[in-house]
Amino acid sequence: MAAIKHINPRVAVFIDTQNLYHTAKHVYKNARVNFGHIVEDAVAGRSLVRALAYVITTESGDEKNFFLALEKMGIEIKTKDLQSFVDGTKKADWDVAITVDAIRIAPRVDVVVLVSGDGDFCPLAEYLKQMGVQVEVVCFGQSVSAKLLEEADIFTDLSKDTDYFLIQPGQSGARNKKVF
Repeated sequence: MAAIKHINPRVAVFIDTQNLYHTAKHVYKNARVNFGHIVEDAVAGRSLVRALAYVITTESGDEKNFFLALEKMGIEIKTKDLQSFVDGTKKADWDVAITVDAIRIAPRVDVVVLVSGDGDFCPLAEYLKQMGVQVEVVCFGQSVSAKLLEEADIFTDLSKDTDYFLIQPGQSGARNKKVF
């Protein structure tokens, strides 16, 4: 992975919240993701153009406090209803919208940070790199696609510092090292 060097790079961050949520829940025993710390680390002092989180709404509306917390951190949210099918399956997929938004903003940024390990983003990463945009992937090493790793210019493995990027059950976000 060869990183492109820009002077005062402009950065856009695209967060696939479901991807990180499920890894934190299943791999890290119901831990929650500290999205503020992730964005802070992904931007790393560069010029943030936009940070967008793609989230799913449910009928119960239990996620409203989470959405408010993201907005307080300066993260824009895009919502979509959870789809339920006749056979009982449910789907919460934002891949196409994230891809379209990243392509739309690409001419105005130097770096796109994909906060997801989903291999469905390989064609997006390949396209962005062809357009001269640096592609950085941020996610947990246990859930990243090997193909996406190959496409990324830079990979940040969140599992290397779970004390910072995760909030364990019963722990408040304020206990972590820095506040975003």
